[in-house]
Amino acid sequence: MTAEAHGPAPAPGTERVARSAVPSGPAFGVDEAEVSRAAGPAHSAPDAERVARSALTEILEPGDARAGRWLRDLGAEELLARLLPRRAGEGAGLPGLTRERSAGLRARAAGVVPGRSLATVRALGGRFVVPGDPEWPTQLDDLGDARPIGLWVRGSPDLRRWALRSVALVGARACTPYGAHIAAELAGGLAERGWVVVSGAAYGVDGAAHRGALAAGGVTAAVLACGVDVAYPRGHGELIDRIVRQGLVLGELPPGQHPTPSRFVLRNRVIAALTRGTVVVEAARRSGSLVTARSAQRLGRFTMGVPGPVTSALSAGVHELLRGEAVLVGDAAEVVELVGEIGELAPEHTGPVLPRDLLDPVSRSVLEALPGRGGAGAEEIARAAGTGPDEALARLYELHSLGFVERSGRAWRLAPRADRCSNTRRGGA
Repeated sequence: MTAEAHGPAPAPGTERVARSAVPSGPAFGVDEAEVSRAAGPAHSAPDAERVARSALTEILEPGDARAGRWLRDLGAEELLARLLPRRAGEGAGLPGLTRERSAGLRARAAGVVPGRSLATVRALGGRFVVPGDPEWPTQLDDLGDARPIGLWVRGSPDLRRWALRSVALVGARACTPYGAHIAAELAGGLAERGWVVVSGAAYGVDGAAHRGALAAGGVTAAVLACGVDVAYPRGHGELIDRIVRQGLVLGELPPGQHPTPSRFVLRNRVIAALTRGTVVVEAARRSGSLVTARSAQRLGRFTMGVPGPVTSALSAGVHELLRGEAVLVGDAAEVVELVGEIGELAPEHTGPVLPRDLLDPVSRSVLEALPGRGGAGAEEIARAAGTGPDEALARLYELHSLGFVERSGRAWRLAPRADRCSNTRRGGA
């Protein structure tokens, strides 16, 4: 799936490097050496465009497809120039811009100083990644005109390379102990298999996923609905700081911006587009996690869910997903089987193997023909097993050598070991 499938192509000159780097959609699994060869020389977007895009993130809300069309048609520098106060009169020429919205954008633009947010994030040790940068994850182009204007990033790893092998783990904020345990276990298992765990740094499942990956010696990325210098929720300030040191913290909003309900919803589309698949662990029917999962489905990403008790309201949303196109998963191996490369199969789950399971069918029939209490002669056992007396006698001696039966005179009976290892006994309880 490519960006063209979701909307017109971005502005000429802004996508040359990005489109030649990592294919989007199903081409996530490109060999890293192939990626490096395809990327060619490491060129970044022009500084003027980076400054313009950074300023636009202060004026435009994330996920605004109409603004995305303006950006595609005009380019970042011209769009910013039309929105700044000195040329505000030209803003009326933007398609679909009403007088009321024009006034609102002008009010926002009045306080914008181009380049100021860039200086702020650089002082924090961060950066602003835009389309055209080698670090830009081109799978975000699948969002079409609703793709991010750019991403504010803190943390040293390369975002594009990390996103190539990443899975989103999301779920309820007010999760149960079961949900927190499953999220941590899944995250730890994915981390041990070399996958980056992506979540939203919220309370509940998100926090458990981040901590689970870090506890397993793995890495994680947090996509925020606020500025990357804002610790939200406040109780996760220490966790977010740790993710900055060991992983990546990123978002669409410039430094200093605080979250709103709509920004949380729009943030979820970035989580879905950035990763190869989304796993939902506990979600009510109106959970924001379902927004992430449905965004992943629309983008052609894998969508998975972990079932819970049918009596729990926090499992109702997950079960609704599972009744549709989502795939049920119970551990990290099953997640990797879906999102990983060919051959990364989950182990087959079976029950315990009992000694009697290793017997051939005739011997098993003879063993099951013995009464649960007392003994029986070879002819009686043969009739119950549906075989001849000679065959039954031969099998009884084999079973005797294996410790399943014992002989007492002319009668055969189960040995104590056979009572423990056999599930079905003729005449037993």
